Amino acid sequence: MSNDILTHAEQGVMTITLNRLERKNSITSAMYGAMADALAAAESDAGVRVVVLQGHETVFSAGNDIGDFLNQPPAAGMDMPVFRFLRGIATFPKPLVAAVSGPAVGVGTTMLMHCDLVYAGDNAAFSMPFVNLGLCPEAASSLLVPQMLGYHRAAEALLLGEPFMAEAALEVGLVNRVVPPTEANGVARAAALKLAAKPLSSLIETKRLMKKGQEQRVLQQMDDEAKSFSRMLGEPAAKEAFGAFMEKRKPDFSKC
Repeated sequence: MSNDILTHAEQGVMTITLNRLERKNSITSAMYGAMADALAAAESDAGVRVVVLQGHETVFSAGNDIGDFLNQPPAAGMDMPVFRFLRGIATFPKPLVAAVSGPAVGVGTTMLMHCDLVYAGDNAAFSMPFVNLGLCPEAASSLLVPQMLGYHRAAEALLLGEPFMAEAALEVGLVNRVVPPTEANGVARAAALKLAAKPLSSLIETKRLMKKGQEQRVLQQMDDEAKSFSRMLGEPAAKEAFGAFMEKRKPDFSKC
């Protein structure tokens, strides 16, 4: 099995680490499957009370691996690895903590919307450039980003695809705290250990109550986005965007 995703459980905390640094932690279908399996295992394991998602101090994730993505384009079926992971993170009943440093592109940002605590290195750069790829948002971000950022900031992030840094993420509530990049993973683990020492039944019930009424809407939004995303992959704008990416040129959307 690949070491692109590492899992380690200790003291009630499962840590899931993106470990593909040579490709800036870009995520393949196999990696989505591994993370989905890890979340499912953590949910069913009574010894795991908290899950931490982390990358490296220089990069969290560059988003989808474009080559893998084009070779195995996601269809709208919810049994595909990417959608298993997204549904898994959206419905995970136990506390989820994330540590983010460096670039967090596309799903590298949208997955954070489903975490309970997020700690960012001061080098973190968040971006959701779906429109720039001729696509639409995923992971229910078209619902959650406007809720969190407000409509106009969400439009800047999703329509323009403008990146924003850690301090801006702190201001809008996407992250809990900004720390030096070398400390982010450690701060996230310290928070996870604090959570793991608390009664699990209280953590689960409190999280359930905070999210009450939203889970079904989030899952429906994910399904709607997936259908649009899959359709748009075959349209001229996406073909031009990905062709330009592979050819290392600026895309021309004048006819799209």
